[in-house]
Amino acid sequence: MNIQEYFTRISYNESHKDADLQTLTVIFQHHIQAIPFENLSMHCGETIELDLQSIYNKIVRKKRGGWCLESNHLLFWALQELGYDVCILGGNSYEPAKSTYTAEINHILLKVVIKGNSYIVDAGFGGAYQAWQPLMLISGKDQPQIPGIFRFMEDNGTWYFEKVKRKHYMPEQSVPFTDTPQLGNIRKIYRFTLEPRHIDDFQELNTYLQVSPDTILQKKSICSLQTTEGIYALVGWTFTELKYNYMEDVDLVQITTLTDEEVEKTLKDKFSIVLENKLVP
Repeated sequence: MNIQEYFTRISYNESHKDADLQTLTVIFQHHIQAIPFENLSMHCGETIELDLQSIYNKIVRKKRGGWCLESNHLLFWALQELGYDVCILGGNSYEPAKSTYTAEINHILLKVVIKGNSYIVDAGFGGAYQAWQPLMLISGKDQPQIPGIFRFMEDNGTWYFEKVKRKHYMPEQSVPFTDTPQLGNIRKIYRFTLEPRHIDDFQELNTYLQVSPDTILQKKSICSLQTTEGIYALVGWTFTELKYNYMEDVDLVQITTLTDEEVEKTLKDKFSIVLENKLVP
């Protein structure tokens, strides 16, 4: 595996001599704007493997995306190669429908330490809850980014990651709407501890997510990619384009329903993905 080949995949051609925050930020941004968050393998009859060689071949050589376990594992490898002090952590994502966090760890994220400061780097959440820059691991501090305001809250060794939601504007609707009536609304994303993990700790989860019929990943084919302005997301036959802060504190949302032929074309045009096997959205 070749770090230069990874850089080509994410269109990164700047210096990487220094394992500093600036370099980390730029590599991270290139990664999330080149590598989609996607679970298309599950809907194409392909098995998702967690070993680094398989992930590298899939994402770097075949120009595919991956879900958190794949994308963050690849980023972990790249950052290690570049000399960063990086470790894997496990998270429990928040389930809004149940108003609770999952009992089992079902997310992988990275912690990077630079000059004594810890940062959370997570390239694998996808959609509107994907941060665009590394986040300093500090409790109770608002960290504004283009996608919105992120923050961590720490309680007794458990860290909670959340985002302040913005209003959405859809051209078909005359008034901006928000998912919930009150503004400045907090969306819980996941919780985690700082216990270092190994990729092998996620093998069981990787298998479970591919066979369990009741996960969102089984029910829906998902592909989302961060753009310079917002997000492209293809869920089933629904293509959504989101532009952040289109108006003051309002995001622009445009939704289109696609035909089967358009799904294939959209994957190629918007996500640069050409699948080897037939996708069943």
